[in-house]
Order: sequence, then structure tokens, then C-alpha cells
Amino acid sequence: MSRVGKKPIPIPSGVSVEVADEEVVVKGARGELRQPVNPGISVQEEDGALVVRRASDDREQRALHGLTRALLANMVTGVSEGFTRTMELVGYRVQAQGDAVNMQLGFSHPVVIEPMDGVVFEVEGVNRIHVRGIDKQIVGEQAARLRRLRPPDAYKGKGVRYMGEKVRLKPGKSAAKRS
Repeated sequence: MSRVGKKPIPIPSGVSVEVADEEVVVKGARGELRQPVNPGISVQEEDGALVVRRASDDREQRALHGLTRALLANMVTGVSEGFTRTMELVGYRVQAQGDAVNMQLGFSHPVVIEPMDGVVFEVEGVNRIHVRGIDKQIVGEQAARLRRLRPPDAYKGKGVRYMGEKVRLKPGKSAAKRS
């Protein structure tokens, strides 16, 4: 049996879960999320926790068992606490512009990024962006799109990176001449 799939998902206070035939709806203080459930996977609410079970032991059902449990656990966390990805700009600047962010990334023009549905930008200082939302997948996608605008440079380290991301710098031309 799947190690991830057989763990029950505790439901915190303030979060309600509705299990229909093919869909699970999780409502909390921050919003509401819906997730369709594949046939062969069943979700029940037992003793203040969600339990995910599968009908058979074939390969596809085993894979969907752990996936469904992880998605539901992320939904419960999202509606109760929310998710945050922090982006750091090294060598460039950012400022809030209404709901959007205005980034100076070394191009001839400023880059204005509108947030996706369900995502909020918070700008801290001139070089830090917090991407917040209740859906983990959408928050991660928005953060990846920001990083893709100017990925970290391998020689100077300048660019948009995740907070805490380590960038290994290459030595460059002058280091090769010294050898």
C-alpha cells in the first residue's frame, strides 16, 4: 500500500470538506477549492480526518492513490494557511503597481506582470516579491513564470531566483588564464 496514500489528512477547525461522488470540495477561511476524484479512488471523512482508499492494486490505482492524498492535503493546507513563494531579485528592482508588479530587469522597457487568478503579489523593499495564494499549483506556476523572465546568470549571479536558492557561479575567462 502507498505510504503517502494511507496517511489520513487531519482537518483543522474552520475547514469543511464535502465529499461528492466524483469531486471533493474544501472550504476554509481563505476560500474554496475543488478537486475531481478518479474512479477507483474513494475519499471518506472519518474521525475528523480525510481517508483516501483505492479499489484495486493495479499500477495506475497505486499511483493515483498517493497523488490524490497529496492533492487533498495541499487543498486543506491552502484554505487554512495558504501558500507563499518568495522571489528575490539580484541586481534588479521591483515595485508594486496596483495588483501587478513593475520589474526593471535590464531590458529597454519595464516588465509589468499581472497576477494569475487566485494569486496576490506583495512587494517587500525593492528586490523581494511574495507570491501568495491558496492553490499550491497556481502559486508555483506564477513563481516559475516570474523566474523565467530573467533566470539567474551563471557568471554574476544576477537575476530572479527563489528565496534561498543557491546559484553556483562559474569562474569565467580570467580564472582560466591564471592556470
